[in-house]
Amino acid sequence: MSTATLPSHVPPELAVRLPYYAREIVKDCPQETLIPEMHRTLGPITYVTNIFPGDKPGWLLTGYDDTMAMLRDADNYTKNGMGQWSQSIGENWLVVPTEVDPPMHTHYRKALNPSFSPQKMAAMKDDLRRRATDLIDKFKDRKECDFINEFSERYPIYIVLDLLGLPQDRMAEFLIWEKDMLHSNDWEVRSAAVRQTVAYLKEEIALRRATPLDDYLTRLFDHEAEDGRKWNDEEVLGHCFNLFLGGLDTVTTMLGNIFMHLARYPEQQRELREHPDRIVLAVEEFLRVYGPVTAFRIAARELEIHGQKIMPGEYVSVATPVINQDPKMHDSPSQVRFDRKAAHVALGGGIHKCLGMHLARFEMQTALEELLKAIPQFRLKDGFEPSYFVGNITFVPKLELQWD
Repeated sequence: MSTATLPSHVPPELAVRLPYYAREIVKDCPQETLIPEMHRTLGPITYVTNIFPGDKPGWLLTGYDDTMAMLRDADNYTKNGMGQWSQSIGENWLVVPTEVDPPMHTHYRKALNPSFSPQKMAAMKDDLRRRATDLIDKFKDRKECDFINEFSERYPIYIVLDLLGLPQDRMAEFLIWEKDMLHSNDWEVRSAAVRQTVAYLKEEIALRRATPLDDYLTRLFDHEAEDGRKWNDEEVLGHCFNLFLGGLDTVTTMLGNIFMHLARYPEQQRELREHPDRIVLAVEEFLRVYGPVTAFRIAARELEIHGQKIMPGEYVSVATPVINQDPKMHDSPSQVRFDRKAAHVALGGGIHKCLGMHLARFEMQTALEELLKAIPQFRLKDGFEPSYFVGNITFVPKLELQWD
């Protein structure tokens, strides 16, 4: 975006195109290079011309406190349709509850929270452990693995499909859709994947309407919204899409980041092996440093942040990878320290805190426990060169490990 095409309220000196949102492969760990550089060179608010998929612009907040203030302000910032998922295929349903504002958001969370309580998620730990060990058993004696393909992509998908009561035999197809939706900068590719996913979910919803089953998806029909009415098919679709989208990618991304880190920093890998009781806190620190997602709020009216005018309809970032490294909040913020107990927003904040946050934590904790038990000290495979994908989701595209 040239300065000639900038909105009139955007000062040219605040407009930049950032390498962190280039949606391309880089060789150096962005959490150790690009993010610290952003904190060194940018002010508290910047107009980033490529911050949203499709190289669309929006405002980047770099401060933890500024972002938390926005997350707590549902009056001035909306999430309604934020991801442009249904709009991209000419429909108008919302991702439930992620893209819904109060008061409807309150009804949805009241209906959904009991199913995702810490107690309910803890009851799944045996299933998580079984899914993890089933995958590990296939490669543990081989002394090497393609970690992303053989574990981190598959493990969370098993869990989400189990939860929804959907078949496992189409996993390869689901993976393609998920990558096209979340990792592509091409809106035609993104929209085609949304269309395929939605068609599949609509078919499953129709089957449950016709022949109810004893599964999570069928039970959604009994959830109540305002005035006691039952959820309609669009609301059921919006929620299933939310679980499909979030459940298939976030934990995959985090596990890739975590195990890349442990391969690069063998002393911290040894620490967790010798002190498995530190895994719970370690997961929180990994979430702080490697939380991968830049999401957004949309200005509901004309606003001002640090003296800069924000116009209605403009996107304002919830850049969790950036604000979790706010140097005002943390000493040496790019360093992973298992004893920090540091605040982070990797799983959101305010009323829209991640519905599946307890499940995500248990998935990561269980994966760490089982992999460190089953596999000796691992390292990057000889000849393998690490790389990272930078964008709205920052992830490790490939990770080859070996051990003796």
